[in-house]
Amino acid sequence: MKKFLINTLYLLSLIAITSACNEDIDIRQDYEFEVNHLPVQKSIKKGETAEIRLELVRSGRWKGAEYYMRYFQPDGTGELKTEDGLIFKPNDLYEISKETFRLYYTSQSEDQQVIDLHFLDNFGNMVTLTFSFNNEPGEEE
Repeated sequence: MKKFLINTLYLLSLIAITSACNEDIDIRQDYEFEVNHLPVQKSIKKGETAEIRLELVRSGRWKGAEYYMRYFQPDGTGELKTEDGLIFKPNDLYEISKETFRLYYTSQSEDQQVIDLHFLDNFGNMVTLTFSFNNEPGEEE
């Protein structure tokens, strides 16, 4: 009886081990993400700079994930740069190395201005943020 129980337990453990092995293991690499921001001013004068505080929020982590940003300016004229002073060129791709970062937009126009920020990862996921700035004319003398 003792030998029968040992053989049965051995057989059951062998079945459990072989059925647990699966060659179709799915390792997830591409996780969704979003980009949050603090409130941004709506009005801006020509020559004035607006700060945009951003945070990359990932739903999961994978060591090989890389994040990038592109920017476009469909309306108005201005300059977008990082806190380190790197000036962005429209439609160029820039790597995001930090999860929290700041961008600075300086108005070079007296018209309404709109900037679109497109955030991408190396798996093709994309998030878009749009910021609009209305012209705030200076006081006339």
